[in-house]
Amino acid sequence: MNKGLLALAIGTFALGIAEFSMMGILSDVAQELDISVVTAGHFISAYSVGVAVGAPALIFLRKMPLRRLLLLLAAVIAAGNTAAALSPGYHALLLSRFVSGLPHGAFFGAGAIVAARLAAEGRGASAVAVMVGGMTVANLVGVPGATWLSNALSWRYAFAVVALAGALAFVAIRLFVPVLKPLPDTGLTGQFAFLRKAAPWLVYAGVFFGQMSVYCWFSYINPIMIHVTGFAEQSMTWIMVIAGGGMVFGNLVSGKLADRYGAARVTAWIALLLVFVMAAIYFCAGNKILSLLLAFTATAGLFGIGGPLQYLITRYSKGGQMLGGAGIQIAFNVSNAIAAVLGGAVIHYGLGLASPALVGAPLAAVGAAALFILSKRYGDTD
Repeated sequence: MNKGLLALAIGTFALGIAEFSMMGILSDVAQELDISVVTAGHFISAYSVGVAVGAPALIFLRKMPLRRLLLLLAAVIAAGNTAAALSPGYHALLLSRFVSGLPHGAFFGAGAIVAARLAAEGRGASAVAVMVGGMTVANLVGVPGATWLSNALSWRYAFAVVALAGALAFVAIRLFVPVLKPLPDTGLTGQFAFLRKAAPWLVYAGVFFGQMSVYCWFSYINPIMIHVTGFAEQSMTWIMVIAGGGMVFGNLVSGKLADRYGAARVTAWIALLLVFVMAAIYFCAGNKILSLLLAFTATAGLFGIGGPLQYLITRYSKGGQMLGGAGIQIAFNVSNAIAAVLGGAVIHYGLGLASPALVGAPLAAVGAAALFILSKRYGDTD
């Protein structure tokens, strides 16, 4: 295994815990800071705003050598989460969460380029999958571990773990990622020139709708599994481990398939599969065994789409590759936010707790259509 790719994976591992652990520790944070859970939800939003602001800011760092840029981003991960762990109150933590989100999209954008450069010929998608794999492992063990630390000791230890992982990423990048030349500078306006073509928009549509389809259901997996499928509340820990295992599996397998058959084609078929998986989750919600199998398959599809497209966008964004790669993370975060709203809306209007999965089916179809068009018109080159 290339040590440089593992260094990048440590960074995405830190980012995965930083992004997703907040959901599991929200009540603990609210209780200690003496705020409502709804108010504590602002810490999730602050991180997403940081992602949205930090990703396009890459255009101002476009002349920086890639390893130096990654070191800067890893340092911000460590500093932002150290500040979060030490935050004395609501406003300090809100600001810390915003700062923690700033390097998220930028790290994925720059990291995808570095991973592709470090990869052997024809192994670019698999190399990016290794980098993205850090986030899937975070969902498998990091987030449950952070939640356990919060419950057993304090929510502050969850952020301390992220800060430590950020510091380890800094050291690993410094040791194992070689010095790479910065990308050719196309000027400020040249960074956006790739957006004049249809291909990157089709990639973003595939990410946006394909991942939104799963998150409509995944945002409400807890009440669905407990109140519809019939699992005990304490079972959610190992159910989430199963879901995390699906993410790891889908990311690694889709990366290998994308190298062999093409990222556009593979992700298109995965999105099409999700149409049927999301419908099946709705109709089989009362069956425990099928619900677990479908949960594994759905989360495998979630990262099966995201990983290869994180690689593919670097092929379609010449002149603005870091911005293009960061845009995937913007699409991902925005789709997650909208998915939660859509899923909550259908539940609110009385269609049942399992209904968000049914909403996901047509969204997956839209994502599949965009990716099949991409595959037919452009393949994996532009």
